[in-house]
Amino acid sequence: MATLGTQNISTSYVQLIKTIGLTGIDGTIQTITDGNNVSSALQLSTTGVNSTGTLNAVGATTLASSLVVTGAATFSSSVNISSGTTTIGTLSASTATISTATISTATISTATISTATISTATIPLQLGAITFGSHITASTGTATIGTATISTATISTATIPTINGVTTFATGFTSSTGTNTLGTIASTTINNTGLATVGTLEIGATGPNITKVSFGTAAFTSATVAAHNVADATTGTFALTGAELGDIVIGSINSLGSTTGTTQIITSFFPIASNVVRYVVNSKGSTAGTVPAGTIFATAMRFTT
Repeated sequence: MATLGTQNISTSYVQLIKTIGLTGIDGTIQTITDGNNVSSALQLSTTGVNSTGTLNAVGATTLASSLVVTGAATFSSSVNISSGTTTIGTLSASTATISTATISTATISTATISTATISTATIPLQLGAITFGSHITASTGTATIGTATISTATISTATIPTINGVTTFATGFTSSTGTNTLGTIASTTINNTGLATVGTLEIGATGPNITKVSFGTAAFTSATVAAHNVADATTGTFALTGAELGDIVIGSINSLGSTTGTTQIITSFFPIASNVVRYVVNSKGSTAGTVPAGTIFATAMRFTT
């Protein structure tokens, strides 16, 4: 106390610091004052230290246990916490290297994080264009993206809404399973190597529209057809599932032809009830002819305008 040794007590006691309590420092936190009872921002007890003002750590700070920061904290150099749990209300850092951290709110311009465990995260909605330099992973929940520019995307499971308008695919569109409902497809060429199921198919720019195609086969027994100037019709019916009255039916019998001598035979097919088609065989020539047994092949088509 060399600086006080040459002074009177009455003029120098204001330079001393003291506690408010008469017993000195104990287990109760006390504000440190000067000799005139002017309070400082420092509070002491045998169990802790408080600062009611601004606490600056200008050098490296090493904490052996927990650090609780209830307000904004500014560290001029670095903070090193070797163990325990650090709870920080709001953290503003230009660069942060964090091994493991639990942070309530953090505003960080650049962060290098080796391992992070986040129980709940609130990510603001991105309303503009977003470019991801590497990748983004959303394991659960719903991701809403305004505009995304993606060079390569691998998607294991995706729910894609129905497309009701005109859609242009720059390269290709592949759907391995499920049902795709497309409003309008504009394409100069469509190549399909698999099975395509079409509800209504428009032929040309304005129609007609084909809505149903039914195909079936039936056994045809040997029949003798009379000459055209006699009773020259041989008729019968067969089942064709899906055929209805008004459908256009095209058919043939595979036992007709030059090798069987039945080149002068005319056939016609038409539905007479649901799923029932009648065939009529006429002899074009002047003599009767025998049609060998064979198989009837018939296709019924339904059109709308």
